[in-house]
Amino acid sequence: MAKPQLLLVVAVASAAALLLVASAKKSGDVTELQIGVKHKPESCNIQAHKGDRVKVHYRGKLTDGTVFDSSYERGDPIEFELGTGQVIKGWDQGLLGMCVGEKRKLKIPSKLGYGAQGSPPTIPGGATLIFDTELVAVNGEPASKSDKDDDGSEL
Repeated sequence: MAKPQLLLVVAVASAAALLLVASAKKSGDVTELQIGVKHKPESCNIQAHKGDRVKVHYRGKLTDGTVFDSSYERGDPIEFELGTGQVIKGWDQGLLGMCVGEKRKLKIPSKLGYGAQGSPPTIPGGATLIFDTELVAVNGEPASKSDKDDDGSEL
């Protein structure tokens, strides 16, 4: 027969695990990368592949809506080599196959973001990250004329 202390420990651990799962679902946390395509250009002449030099506009938020960084506000998209670890894993995976001019919403679990340590002071440990992204250029090639509105503005 199990000892009462052992049963109490198991019961407390089970309750804590249930509470953790419930709070994760309640707060909008995710356990796997989620990719939502918000806009796709009519034609997709250029796609992002591993090793490409990409230029991306983004707005990063926590699940409570707090914006922690935004290239839009600076007017300066980030440029990096895709799939080589220069950015968080959620970006390296979530931007693959994206068309120039495409907009995606990435919901990135902590394990593909900044992990348990976070990025103090703006990103707490274990945080799910939400990024609104727009692929501006691949290897220096911006969106073609057909990927813009009739008035010539970017979509």
